[in-house]
Amino acid sequence: MVNNSIDISKNDAAAVYVLEQAMGFTFQASLRAAAVLGIADYLKDGEKTVDYLAKEVNVDSKKLFRVMRMLASKRIFKETSDNKFALTPEAEFLRSDAPQSLCSAILMLTDETFWSPLGDLVDSLRSESSFKNLYGMSFYEYWSKKENQRDGYDFHTGMSSMSAVENYFLVQAYDFPKNATVVDIAGGMGGLLLNVLRNNPTLQGILFDQPEILTRNRLKELGDDSRWKTQPGSFFESCPTADIYLLKYITMDWPEEQARAILRCCRNAMHENSKLLIMEPVIPKGNTWHGGNEIDLLLLASFDGGQTRSEDELKVLLKSAGLKLNRIINTGCYVSIVEAVID
Repeated sequence: MVNNSIDISKNDAAAVYVLEQAMGFTFQASLRAAAVLGIADYLKDGEKTVDYLAKEVNVDSKKLFRVMRMLASKRIFKETSDNKFALTPEAEFLRSDAPQSLCSAILMLTDETFWSPLGDLVDSLRSESSFKNLYGMSFYEYWSKKENQRDGYDFHTGMSSMSAVENYFLVQAYDFPKNATVVDIAGGMGGLLLNVLRNNPTLQGILFDQPEILTRNRLKELGDDSRWKTQPGSFFESCPTADIYLLKYITMDWPEEQARAILRCCRNAMHENSKLLIMEPVIPKGNTWHGGNEIDLLLLASFDGGQTRSEDELKVLLKSAGLKLNRIINTGCYVSIVEAVID
């Protein structure tokens, strides 16, 4: 009889690694708890005892210490002395009043609409998204209903918060031509376009999205209303004519057929010298870890047919829409810029 058992004594580090990865969700749960309770806001003036923090947020101090200890082990907060904690550079982004606060992003990414479908990931491998199996509707249908809005955040505020960090890398990485018109396709609250216009004073901008979303746009923060306008519409029907097209987190949310339709709609509106910028993760070949892999599984579980793509997959998709991949720009974060032109 063949003995297929593994000698743990020879693979102890590997075995422990696997077990640690299986418990990784405990960190995300702790991060969400800190964001919900607003712990970072109470530390902005300096270190505080756990007893003080627990009293302010109305929780048990011994239990809170255990959560803070977990977070401190991963650079979110720092234990400075017995039962005292302080902010770290990473924890600063958990402050609700920080210029680039990530609270809404953390709350969105750890919301049940991502968490629960991932727990049923096998369903997504066998049929449609586990999100639809759990909620009986698509991700966007769910978040469009008023009764599903959360206290203090929703999908759009979460995406705006998440984009606040990503947009810095994107805007710095691309050399926008002077005096061009830039259209942000399904640009949500306009955070990306706002950053582009701020950093390129000769540009004009168009924020293109659904009417109900456009009413929440942030473009008035630019201070010059003559440089931008909003235009309601659907990227499945027609898109504005422009020099530069921004598609951030758009094609990856859709299966091939719909992604192709969106790109064709843009292609039909483009002129000969227009450029289309797909801003999303591009998955590298091989066994290299990439932040896009995590986003890819969020899409797998919660979006029907949504996926991040490799360079080769993007080339095929663009070709099918009458476009060609011109270059891929590394931005310094997990979101790349895929520049496409008319084929």
